[in-house]
Amino acid sequence: MACAILAGALSNCVGDGTGPRELRFGHVGEPGSLFALSADEFARRANAQLPEGWEVVTYGSSQLGGDELLLQKIKLGTVEFALPSTVMSSQIDEFGLFEMPYLVRDRAHMRAIEEAVVWPELAPQAEAEGYRVLAVWENGFRHVTNNIRPIESPSHLGGVKLRTPRGVWRVRLFQALGANPTPMALSEVFVGLQTGVIDGQENPLAQIWGSRLYEVQDYLSLTGHVYTPAYVVVSPSRWDALPNDVRSILEDEVRGVQSFVHETAARLDQELLEQMRETGVVVNEPESTDFLAASREVYDEYEESVPSGSTLVERATLAGSR
Repeated sequence: MACAILAGALSNCVGDGTGPRELRFGHVGEPGSLFALSADEFARRANAQLPEGWEVVTYGSSQLGGDELLLQKIKLGTVEFALPSTVMSSQIDEFGLFEMPYLVRDRAHMRAIEEAVVWPELAPQAEAEGYRVLAVWENGFRHVTNNIRPIESPSHLGGVKLRTPRGVWRVRLFQALGANPTPMALSEVFVGLQTGVIDGQENPLAQIWGSRLYEVQDYLSLTGHVYTPAYVVVSPSRWDALPNDVRSILEDEVRGVQSFVHETAARLDQELLEQMRETGVVVNEPESTDFLAASREVYDEYEESVPSGSTLVERATLAGSR
């Protein structure tokens, strides 16, 4: 019975030759966030090319579930696309590479890491766990906000109840920096800050703005402590069941939209910083040296606990420098 129900659900999602052929793209971004802008642009481009009757439909704001539930749905084939970021490091140890502080220097470096590390090393690991990576987009450079004080050095994080995603390495990073990290779904963060359950959080500017966290935060510290990619993932079995022409269009457009994602992210980094200043949020930009020194143990733990960790870090660090 369960199999029959699941089969029926799958046929309704992508069509059985007679039913609707909606390709659902779930993500956690709020309207106006980089996730929403990126997914909507991909849908717009893909829908202009897809055969009649096929349509990519985006569902943001965790409408189809948070990151962990979306990944479960990807495995079941009940959602066609998802856009996980930090959560991948909790699913596959090697993806913890992108939890290492100050690893990614800029977006050009990230593109070099993508070619040197993501496609040859990480994508096959994801495939083995049931997630096919179609493209690498962006979540962004992450910064700290809070309601206690500007963060000028790691010592200023002492005692701060700081929301983090549910990635083990982000928790370890902020433990090393002296904060009190509290894993929490993004959809719960605004209320958590508003009610004082947490003092602060860390996210890219586009997520901070899209989730209106500036309304319940006094200080923004441009720590840039981690750059998080986002991965467009699909179920291998569901993907392979799609018609060849549909797959070809989707793959071309999902990779082709990366330039839009990076250009939009760079623009938002500038525009949203000014807009947040205008709301009254106090902005400071600390030096990264002390943060990197205080978090060096996170690199050591990653390299010790992940068999290929030291090799991945070395390849990522050197990517694009030759």
